[in-house]
Amino acid sequence: MNQPLATPVPDRAWPDDVAEVPYWVYSDPAVFELEQERIFRGPTWNFVALEAELPKPFDWKATYVGQTPVVVARDAAGEVHAWVNRCAHRGALVCRELRGNSQTHTCVYHQWAYDASGALVGVPFRKGLGGKGGYPADFDLAEHGLQQLRVARCKGLVFASFSAATPPLETYLGPEMLRWVDRVFIGPVEFLGTSRQYIHSNWKLYTENTKDPYHASLLHLFHATFGVYRSSMGGACTLGGERGVHSILRVWKIEDEDLGEYKTGKIRTYDENVKLADPSLLDVHLELEPVFTNHIQSLFPSMVLQQIHNTLAVRQIVPKGVDAFELVFHFFGYVDDTPDVRAMRIKQANLVGPAGYISMEDGEATQLVQQGIVGASGEHAYDALGGRGVDSSESLVDEALIRAFWRGYRGLMDF
Repeated sequence: MNQPLATPVPDRAWPDDVAEVPYWVYSDPAVFELEQERIFRGPTWNFVALEAELPKPFDWKATYVGQTPVVVARDAAGEVHAWVNRCAHRGALVCRELRGNSQTHTCVYHQWAYDASGALVGVPFRKGLGGKGGYPADFDLAEHGLQQLRVARCKGLVFASFSAATPPLETYLGPEMLRWVDRVFIGPVEFLGTSRQYIHSNWKLYTENTKDPYHASLLHLFHATFGVYRSSMGGACTLGGERGVHSILRVWKIEDEDLGEYKTGKIRTYDENVKLADPSLLDVHLELEPVFTNHIQSLFPSMVLQQIHNTLAVRQIVPKGVDAFELVFHFFGYVDDTPDVRAMRIKQANLVGPAGYISMEDGEATQLVQQGIVGASGEHAYDALGGRGVDSSESLVDEALIRAFWRGYRGLMDF
């Protein structure tokens, strides 16, 4: 059962049909605030780190769960903790850098100090000075630590949750999604670095994008022209999780691919005259089974696991406002990569990110939607490609994953 809402549900009409998505869901500030409560601080698991980002005791990183600033830290025993990056004294950020290594985290404002678990370990002038001032005699350090989040780990991925009602991570993801996580995390990984992209659109438009097989060869010239992803290739779209809000979109090469639709000249993103100055960008080292050109796995609400050729990354969606989000790519490789394979991964990282040959168009497309729906709160999108069902599909011209996302989203939001 859902708990009573602290924030009232906006009085908005939503058709029963999840193929018709009202535009107000992307633009209403009240909806955005409710999402922070019901989704990001609700019964969900949010990706916060790769374990490989914290290889040593006392390593830490600053990140977010929804809009809430969070720190993920490893203690002396190797355990991973997550806590709200908000001093228990006056609410200031405790950690101001993106990452570091320190046994103690001290707020710059009044120097309250916390350990790796978020426990308060030091307060200046706690007993006053010269018999004057100080905190009351019953002041207890243990009662003034930083707010803790639940932490769960899976295959080197670290997730956090605010809610005691969130089921175990394995249950939350479900066997189908765990199967595909296993496909990528076949061994210990090494963190290679991040890229960050600030996009001026609602975070859900990007979530839809990762579940949308229709756009991939129509928006991305690189995909269609160089055969990384075309609707005429082999592919499948699979739902996962109790509410169907998780998904994986996967694509593979097939023999006798029918390029007739592309060669008519009506699809502008297929252009045989476009060539690569360095064709080695498309070299492939076969390492994962089954062999896919694309593995795009969306784990609600904030994570996308990516394999495109040999570039591997976890994308984190960080909402910044009703019409803005940050997209953080966490690139990784395997510890036992050869120098040649590692160099290939780093080169192919140019396929994605802010200036990626493929993904730069995704950010622009979501911004075009955000701009286009201004003044259209009474209208809706039409996501009926492939019908109106919410089942897994073996077609790359189907919007079932998007419809399933909205069905699950409506349930969590109590719309």
